[in-house]
Amino acid sequence: MKKQSHAADCGCDAHRQRKALGVDPKIKAANTKRLRRIEGQIRGLQQMVSEDRYCADILMQISSVQEALRGVGRELLRNHLRHCVTQTLREGSEKQTAVMHEELLQLIQRYSR
Repeated sequence: MKKQSHAADCGCDAHRQRKALGVDPKIKAANTKRLRRIEGQIRGLQQMVSEDRYCADILMQISSVQEALRGVGRELLRNHLRHCVTQTLREGSEKQTAVMHEELLQLIQRYSR
């Protein structure tokens, strides 16, 4: 039996539609720009590996990509807290609030690895 996601019960319309409730256009543009830059870094890593570049140089570049991804993740988490979480905590039922708390705990655990 497939495990059901609790996200649909949180009260946040974003989960039903799988879209954010509100995204600042400036933040969206910045995240898109960051992701494009990361995409270029990944292509650079592929080239470095195929050219047998020095391992330490590749590892440093990987570290840079990871930090860039963490930066995008922080912005997405910030947006989620400002919109989806806030709306659910203000307007959601007790069950929806509990589900949102659980979702936040899971996000924090996964993100802090």
